[in-house]
Amino acid sequence: MGSSMRKKKEKQKDFKKTKFKVGKDKVKPSNFTDTSFKSKAIVMAHQSLSTTAPDVVHQFKHSLSLAASSKSDKQRRESLAYLTSQLSSEPPVNPVGTHGILTKLLPLISDSSTPVRSQLLKLFRALPKSEVRHSTEQAVMFIRAGMTHLSADISNDTLGVMEWLLDVAEDDLVTCPGGWVKTLNSFCALMGWALSSPKSGWSSGSRAGLRAKDASTYARQITTLARFLEAGLRPETAIPDDALEKWDNLYCIPRDSNAFEYLNLYGSRRDEEGEMYPNREARQRVFERRFLEGVLKGADQAKKEGGATGRAAAILDKVLQEGMGDYESATAMETEDLLSLW
Repeated sequence: MGSSMRKKKEKQKDFKKTKFKVGKDKVKPSNFTDTSFKSKAIVMAHQSLSTTAPDVVHQFKHSLSLAASSKSDKQRRESLAYLTSQLSSEPPVNPVGTHGILTKLLPLISDSSTPVRSQLLKLFRALPKSEVRHSTEQAVMFIRAGMTHLSADISNDTLGVMEWLLDVAEDDLVTCPGGWVKTLNSFCALMGWALSSPKSGWSSGSRAGLRAKDASTYARQITTLARFLEAGLRPETAIPDDALEKWDNLYCIPRDSNAFEYLNLYGSRRDEEGEMYPNREARQRVFERRFLEGVLKGADQAKKEGGATGRAAAILDKVLQEGMGDYESATAMETEDLLSLW
């Protein structure tokens, strides 16, 4: 009985229709993980575990390196934010010194990422003012490069760095090598003010019809230039007579950074643009000869535009009157001497 039933089922298998699957397999999700394997243990090679985290000094230096060399915009910005938090803490953490930070991060003034440049300015403002002035010459070189950059966004953001440097080291800025003439050249190039021309002495195009954004940027440029000129043309503070009578002042150590830099004992020979102008009279002389006429024309043209630009030009005009009002050019002095002899 059982044998006959088995044979009958085996015969029925021959008449069953096999169902074949047609088409493609179902697409597996992107997060699919194959768990068909079986293993008693999972071994990870080169695994190192430590109970102690890196110290603050190591983290600071690592973040400084990432901020200066990382190719990721986000990583550079986050590294700058970490450095800013360490510099703003109490007490501040800075194992490499202000000069070391500026040497690494000043090239980021011309960074292509706007968030990186914004965070960089916040970091600069967290640095001690008394220590920044020792790196003024190095800082203004990168600022001039950023001001004359082909990108308008980079050029405009660099004005914020210039304003920061004027806040912390304006005296060192106008007296360092190239800090006066080269910076004035950069301002004039930034605003399109041509200082000389074979015929009329003026070759800048008209600024009529500018958009509001451009007008506000132009006003900011003029205001920053006025601050720079005010720092360089401000009357110098006279030393009180009672201070001169003290013998100990004759032998005190100079407090200025690079007090004898103007002698240029070991540096290469400088031209007029790279020269130092340590006193107001020297700055007035070169400004009157090379920049005064062009800046006056630029201020007059800006005042005609009105609005924020006109107000900024009025401030610049006032700075020029106060800074150059008491200056007599060498040509005028020679003419007066000749008339007195006549």
